[in-house]
This record gives sequence, C-alpha cells and structure tokens, in this order.
Amino acid sequence: MKNTLTIAQRELKAYLTSPMAYIVICIFLALAGLFFSVLSSAAYYETSISGFLNWGSLVLLLMTAVITMRLISEERKLGTLELLLTSPIRDSELVLGKFLGSLGMLAIMIGLTVLYPILLEIYGDPDPGPIISGYIGMFLLGMTCLAVGIFASTLSSNQIVSAVVAGGILFGLWYIGVAAGYLPEALGNVIQYFSLQYYYPDFLSGFIDTKGIVYYISITALFLFLAIRSIETSRYS
Repeated sequence: MKNTLTIAQRELKAYLTSPMAYIVICIFLALAGLFFSVLSSAAYYETSISGFLNWGSLVLLLMTAVITMRLISEERKLGTLELLLTSPIRDSELVLGKFLGSLGMLAIMIGLTVLYPILLEIYGDPDPGPIISGYIGMFLLGMTCLAVGIFASTLSSNQIVSAVVAGGILFGLWYIGVAAGYLPEALGNVIQYFSLQYYYPDFLSGFIDTKGIVYYISITALFLFLAIRSIETSRYS
C-alpha cells in the first residue's frame, strides 16, 4: 500500500507541474462553461446543471484519454518501465498508484466546476438531489474512463496511439447502447447493459441506482486487471 500511495503522489505531482495538465483543465472548464451557459439555457427555469452534466460526459471521455495516455507509455518509451518491473514494486501497485494519481487529477477537474451549483444556489433555488447524484455519476464515469485509459497506455510506447486506442474503446462502450437498438430485442437488451451511458441518465435525474454504481466499479476493476496483466506480459516478453 505504501508503494501505491508513493506512486500516486508522484503522479499527481507530475500532473500539477506539467503544462499539459493545465491545458487539459482549461479546455475542460471552457467547454463545461459553454455547456452550462448555452446548452443549459432551457434548464435555467429548473435551476439545474443538467446541460453541463449531460454534455460534459462526452468531454470527459476525451479528457481522460489525454490524461492517461502518458502514464505507462512514457515509462515504456523512456525505458524506466523495465527499471520499475525489476524493482520491489508489484505490477498491481504500479497500476493502482498510476490510477489513484490520475483519479486525483480527475477530482480536481470536476471539483473546479462546483462554481456552477454555487451560482445556482445564489441566484435560484435548485434541487440539490439531482446535482449531487449527477456529480457522483460523473465521477464514477470518469473513474471508469481512467481505468480504460491506463489499460490503453500499457499497449504502446506511443502516447498518441494510447490516446486513440483509449478513445476508441470509450466511445465504443458509450455508443454500444445505440448499436444495440439495431439488434434483435433480446440480444439488444443484454448488450445495452454494457453501455457507459445506460446508467448515467439515472444519476442526472437524481436517482442513485446501486446497479449503476456496481457497473462502473466493475468495469473499472476489469480494465485495471487487464492493465496489470498487460504489464505482466511485458515483464516476460
């Protein structure tokens, strides 16, 4: 656990000292502000941030792919991954440490958008339920996206390739529910349960479904496991 926390602290520090991290944060906040001020105009009468939480989820898919593209790819490119693999650090500790570091970055990004519900509280009378559940849903979605990004980062030493692979997997999981509509009903009903967006609307409406929580945690655990196995394969290749 000590090694995991040490790696997590190192990664979070690397994020906060990197210009790329601030560029990503600025882009995310700029687009989030656009969705809040323009696309949520109809929601002002309901004093909600549904526009930001809804459309911001797609931006989150892109941003998490960028955040995680360097985590393992850079280590592999610089040759430091071999050093880590020969050190007394378990593969699981390495992956979990990288994951927690990126999770800290995600928390900062989402945390900076708290200004939106504060503004609604000042100028209106919003229902806190959908806002709180919406933020929980966005964090769970982002957590899952980070796990997918870390797995993609273990596949190549090229950061761009890792980002593209992560984006492809994420958008595939996001729109698989749409594709399920063109399949036979029985098969489509099963496939849509694997879609990242299937459970997300429940959080936006103020309903915290345990099925959604279990789903996001399960997919996160799956891709972290795949990342660990991918690194184990690199150890013996």
